Amino acid sequence: MYAIQTAWDFFQNEILGMKWLNRLIGGIVEACGLDPAGRVGGSIQFFFYDVIKIMVLLGVLILVISYIQSYFPPERTKSILGRFHGIGANCIAALLGTVTPFCSCSSIPLFIGFTSAGLPLGVTFSFLISSPMVDLGSLVLLMSIFGWRVAVVYVVLGLVIAVAGGTLIEKLHLDAQVEEFIRNGRAMDVPQEELRFADRMQYAWEQVVATARKVAPYVLIGVGIGAIIHNWIPEEFIVKILGTGNPLGVILATIAGIPMYADIFGTIPIAEALLAKGAQLGVVLSFMMGVTTLSLPSMIMLRKAVKPRLLGVFVAICTVGIIAVGYFFNAIQVLLV
Repeated sequence: MYAIQTAWDFFQNEILGMKWLNRLIGGIVEACGLDPAGRVGGSIQFFFYDVIKIMVLLGVLILVISYIQSYFPPERTKSILGRFHGIGANCIAALLGTVTPFCSCSSIPLFIGFTSAGLPLGVTFSFLISSPMVDLGSLVLLMSIFGWRVAVVYVVLGLVIAVAGGTLIEKLHLDAQVEEFIRNGRAMDVPQEELRFADRMQYAWEQVVATARKVAPYVLIGVGIGAIIHNWIPEEFIVKILGTGNPLGVILATIAGIPMYADIFGTIPIAEALLAKGAQLGVVLSFMMGVTTLSLPSMIMLRKAVKPRLLGVFVAICTVGIIAVGYFFNAIQVLLV
């Protein structure tokens, strides 16, 4: 048992967490005459360590996920989802969202395609909620920072929100709230060629490059904000606003995330810095969910596809779910961290 625990700790700290990289960058910073424990040196170490770690893990994960995804083009995915009905279809759609490494804005075109193909509205919304909120990449990165317990519970609760939200939207019979050009659209059934291993690897690599280009600015911004929080904002201030002394911390964090636009890879460094400064776990994770699921740019895009009433129901369901998740994590934080 001790050997298994030791092996797992090594995997989580040195492979996923890449602590060796943090020590290496700390040594380089110190060799340049800066103190890694100081504000300037610490900020530089935090910035380069998190940027390199996130981009390396992201590249490996997207390569693997995209290779698997090459076996499931949109037409085949629609065909598979069309075989399921009721809450089972919502569960499949939510799980499908976990293997699509998309931010909220990137998920909306797929949502439109699924809706145009005639899939039930609740099923497509289960996908739309889960795709930006939880994915395999977020699971691995969350494990590298918060540990496997937090990562698994986060993903499970995200899937619960997706399934419950899609099921509720289906029960409300809001199909008429989808814009007419989408309801009347028909997706083309394009025959898929049998791809070779080299073709799938090329596709996967192209997805790595495209995703890296898309998310790199947000990773840099997110890590930069995280470095500032980690080394320049007093711990007492973070604890006062987002710590145990403020019962509204979860609600404030959820609302604060809405104006921002980033995928989960850009929000994790900010979350890591907030947690290190004393913010409650539920507050930090609510902020992450708010940014990834309810960002203002993605809501503007979604408004092009659905009418105000349906958009309002979607936002309300996600907001209530995120706040509930935040308070749940606060309640069990001692057991998880």
